[in-house]
Amino acid sequence: MKEFEISCPLGREPRLKEIEAKAGGMKWVLRRRSIDARREPCWRYRYEAYGPGEEPEAFVLPELKDVHGAPAVAVVGAGPAGLFAALRLLSLGLKPVILERGKDVHARKADMAALSVSGVLHPDSNYCYGEGGAGAFSDGKLYTRSTKRGDIREVLYALVEFGASPDILIDAHPHIGSDKLPAIVENIRRRIVEKGGEYHFNSRVTEISGADGDFTLTCADGASYRAWKVILACGHSARDIYELLLSKGWALEAKGFALGVRVEHPQEKINWHQYHGQWKPGVPAAEYSFVEQVDGRGVFSFCMCPGGILVPSSTEEGTVVLNGMSNSARNGKFANAGVVVSIEPEDVPGDSPLRLADFQRGVERDMYRWCTANRGKGDPQHPFAAPAQRMEDFCLGKVSKAMPPTSYHPGVISAPLHSLLPPMVAQRLQKVFPRVKLRGYYTNAALLLGVESRTSSPVRIPRDPESLEYLSVPGLYPCGEGAGYSGGIVSSALDGIRCAEACGATSRWESYAHPAAGTES
Repeated sequence: MKEFEISCPLGREPRLKEIEAKAGGMKWVLRRRSIDARREPCWRYRYEAYGPGEEPEAFVLPELKDVHGAPAVAVVGAGPAGLFAALRLLSLGLKPVILERGKDVHARKADMAALSVSGVLHPDSNYCYGEGGAGAFSDGKLYTRSTKRGDIREVLYALVEFGASPDILIDAHPHIGSDKLPAIVENIRRRIVEKGGEYHFNSRVTEISGADGDFTLTCADGASYRAWKVILACGHSARDIYELLLSKGWALEAKGFALGVRVEHPQEKINWHQYHGQWKPGVPAAEYSFVEQVDGRGVFSFCMCPGGILVPSSTEEGTVVLNGMSNSARNGKFANAGVVVSIEPEDVPGDSPLRLADFQRGVERDMYRWCTANRGKGDPQHPFAAPAQRMEDFCLGKVSKAMPPTSYHPGVISAPLHSLLPPMVAQRLQKVFPRVKLRGYYTNAALLLGVESRTSSPVRIPRDPESLEYLSVPGLYPCGEGAGYSGGIVSSALDGIRCAEACGATSRWESYAHPAAGTES
């Protein structure tokens, strides 16, 4: 096997004759496609060629077994961690019983529309909660820096099987888009149910009792479910789950997270810089990322959405939280990204394991209170309107006199974000923005909106590093972002797979005399 690369200008693909000449008569496979904009912007295509007797490595997804009547494993949450845990349970011959606090992904869209347009918040069905989790409506980025969690191909190939474009297998920065992900999530659900798994929507877990081998989970609607094991994949915003565990005296740890603002630029400015003025229609909208160290803490861009929009991501009344999303075409007028500052447990006084979660909630409430108290006659009356400030004004400590256009539907209110944000956040952001190495980035055409606070969980549910079981409860597996062990779709999916494998690692289940698996009792 040999590797070779072909570069070609933006707007053109490699010609077949070029590929065959490089392959030297051998069979070839395209492995990676990326844009190199360091100098003259161009596409780079990386290929593998195989000689006689050689074949490209084939990746085969695990076979999903019929699990009607098999021992039940309760999976709390239908985000990436929960869904991929459920798929792996099927391959192990175990029955996933998914308890999702929110609605199915189709009904969830109606609740998100009501939140954006009318300000009506459904606390269990919104941009964070519901089938697909927070990742279903935040662009669908599929790249991860972690290569130690598992084989990323299992996640990508599964997504393709359920409807994603095969392009995600070769793109350097694969993404699906928030317009495409719901159908994929629905296809996963159909397969799980077809194989004997169960889904229960509007099933917010309020109690976990029993022991390894016979758990009972009770939901807010009064229904209860028995299970042999539990995978807790509740998502990074499930504060009520943390409070439940703490009330039972089970172990929790404060965990660092990051907090800052959502930054929105006209997409054409980012395109112009990243492509050196050579962007043209048909070329992907440009992205950016940066990491800086300021006064002992990391300041970095997060969840960059080219050609995207900003959305309200509150899960509680009386708070303002923002996130970004983009569709598969990424053809919107604006680019947005979180720019956030690392917050560590020692930055927030106290000894409660929930103190960083309380800090997070406090900043979200401060944003809401300020807008409620300072809303003028000409300001948007939407309850989730966001406080906002132009970038240069923020760094100079000046309130902006007028707001530029924004994709944020609830609207913005000119606000002193430089004093609304905690000083340890605001002061570091003020130092970072002028020195970002993107020409045209530091500009008053850029708008800062508060607050970007749901970057990751501010709590960790401690688990054994080998068995992955909760240190307080054998047979319960804290999983994914909500447990503090992943960040993003791919790493969460991989953690779900690991936890499912840990569930099936014991041989006890083969002789387990289970109750009517997953049925209400």
